[in-house]
Amino acid sequence: MKKFGKILMMKSEEYKKYLKRIKRNNILVLLTQILIVVIFIVFWQIMADKNMVDTFLVSSPKKVFTSIIDLIKANNFWNHIFTTVYEIIISFILGNVIGLLVASILWFNKFLARVFEPFLTILNSLPKVALGPLIIIWAGANIKSIIIMSLLISAIISIINIYNAFKSTDENKIKIIKSMGGNKLKVFTYVVLKDNYLKIIESFKINVSMCFVGVIMGELLVSKEGIGYLIMYGSQVFNMNYVIMGVVLLVILTVMLYCIISYIEKISKK
Repeated sequence: MKKFGKILMMKSEEYKKYLKRIKRNNILVLLTQILIVVIFIVFWQIMADKNMVDTFLVSSPKKVFTSIIDLIKANNFWNHIFTTVYEIIISFILGNVIGLLVASILWFNKFLARVFEPFLTILNSLPKVALGPLIIIWAGANIKSIIIMSLLISAIISIINIYNAFKSTDENKIKIIKSMGGNKLKVFTYVVLKDNYLKIIESFKINVSMCFVGVIMGELLVSKEGIGYLIMYGSQVFNMNYVIMGVVLLVILTVMLYCIISYIEKISKK
């Protein structure tokens, strides 16, 4: 028993060292990523200061920062941020709810799955921007059009990803539940959902970027507020500071939402 206890302690110590190595590597990766971003920004500013790049075309970090300060002083900055974040959150929630609901229906009903799978594939491959003018005519030049355009991208991707995850569920586990008298609902609840929970979270992570694409595409076409509007306005008046600022803000928001979903995924694994 003592020997067994010592072996357990040794394994426990090794496992702790392993976890420390993983944590150290993760921190190193994060610091390296931050360093790359900092080097890029510094190099970009140096190139701009030395007139090695045309700041009219590519702007500079200093000019982008000044543009953000000017917008904040004009009390417009947070309106644009709030508008885009609101549209993304609504699109993200609706897209994932629709995706999970429709994928579940398709899993329960194989006939419907066979009928609608080709349509989902066609809709997924269709360039959504081509439907933009139609959506604007049908829904009007307002926030509804933007959310609908975002849903056309995010919901379809979500349906396909989640349904494919459901289809890949281990058949042996399904057979075990059925052999114990479990009906299809119990199979879905105790096997399909449980086995694919992390895949569903992964689908949510993918959907973050899809919602951004849909919302910005909509804002470029119809909005008078939001980050997409800033990018469009900047391109129309040849003010690259606004264009680059919009892109930078999009990157920051994307990283923030992605980190939130990743944190939820990390908690769910514990």
